[in-house]
Amino acid sequence: MMKAKKDIAQDEADNAAPDTDAPPDARLSSKKYERELARLHVELVKLQQWVVHTGAKICILFEGRDGAGKGGTIKALTERVSPRIFRVVALPSPTEREKTQMYLQRYLPHLPAAGEIVIFDRSWYNRAGVERVMGFCTESQAKAFLKAVPLVERAIVDSGVILLKYWLEVSEAEQTRRLRARIHDERKIWKLSKLDLDSYSHWYDYSRARDDMFEQTDTGFAPWFVADSNDKKRVRLNIISHFLQSIPYKAPPRAKITLPKRQKRQGYREPTREVRNVPRLF
Repeated sequence: MMKAKKDIAQDEADNAAPDTDAPPDARLSSKKYERELARLHVELVKLQQWVVHTGAKICILFEGRDGAGKGGTIKALTERVSPRIFRVVALPSPTEREKTQMYLQRYLPHLPAAGEIVIFDRSWYNRAGVERVMGFCTESQAKAFLKAVPLVERAIVDSGVILLKYWLEVSEAEQTRRLRARIHDERKIWKLSKLDLDSYSHWYDYSRARDDMFEQTDTGFAPWFVADSNDKKRVRLNIISHFLQSIPYKAPPRAKITLPKRQKRQGYREPTREVRNVPRLF
């Protein structure tokens, strides 16, 4: 079926629109964003050193609707630190074996050990959101999960893990703009799954599921923190800042570093054998 002229015009407008996430008077300049992000990256490195030095255990959950900006925020958080310390977990759909396990079982092995920060790009809260809305679990299973998860999170916190839960809140209009951008931009098409498209029409079902999730799992020991993600640059800076403020870190002292002297050539000669060079196209 051919698109109506109005739909085609709308698609063309969305495709041509600049990738901005806020009204012109509220936009954060790229220069200021990069400056603030660089400053926060320095603090994240200090935090990383503190975590290794003290054996701290930190777990961060990122949740939100499709297109809310979880991936970009996680990338901004981790791009200047060690992936061996800041470990990102994004589990695929459960296997047939995992479907027979206790629901939370497949997530527990990924929790941090001493000296680790684990970041869940979507977490066990899939059951409270997408699984509940899209019918991948029964209503009784979803309710049982919401009843049980505060007890599990209490045990996680009591074991010494610092647990932070972030919900990225995006508006209907901004979600639509971002999903349309994925359709038209070949660099982003991989981000758009069939499930994203199926979920798109269930806006208020997701709203009800989110509200119930907050009601049941927003506890004093593991509260939810909601971040306005309509402006990608601002939400990244805001979440990283909040994360740093939530951890009582202090950069451990480090010795002055100097490069050692290189060894002498001692008769070494460059080989004459031809090698296969990468073509210099740029």
